[in-house]
Amino acid sequence: MMDDKRDEEPRERLEPLSDAELAIVQDTWGRVYENCEDVGVTILIRFFVNFPSAKQYFSQFQDMDDPEEMEKSSQLRQHARRVMNAINTVVENLNDPDKVSSVLNIVGKAHALKHKVEPVYFKILSGVILE
Repeated sequence: MMDDKRDEEPRERLEPLSDAELAIVQDTWGRVYENCEDVGVTILIRFFVNFPSAKQYFSQFQDMDDPEEMEKSSQLRQHARRVMNAINTVVENLNDPDKVSSVLNIVGKAHALKHKVEPVYFKILSGVILE
């Protein structure tokens, strides 16, 4: 049995974020978002290097193994911008649960129905983003 707390599932938060917590999240995210394309590219490259099976959903760069080649891919950069813009919309609207739900619903349905992405990849990607 491992005592490593990192292996535990995060507990679901039952109470909403306070105004101070919202401000901290939005301020911190704002600094990250200033370089959204580069940060997004770094996240996606880390995702694909550590979880190469995720590339199966991206015909444009599924055969790329070299991180430098991925970094130069206009398709990867474009997708990185879309990912970061979706996250930005969520963060900007954290005080509006209906808007957050709507954005996540749209993204989730598109990936599940149109692209047939397995839900586990969202969980994996969220872990990569939080690294």
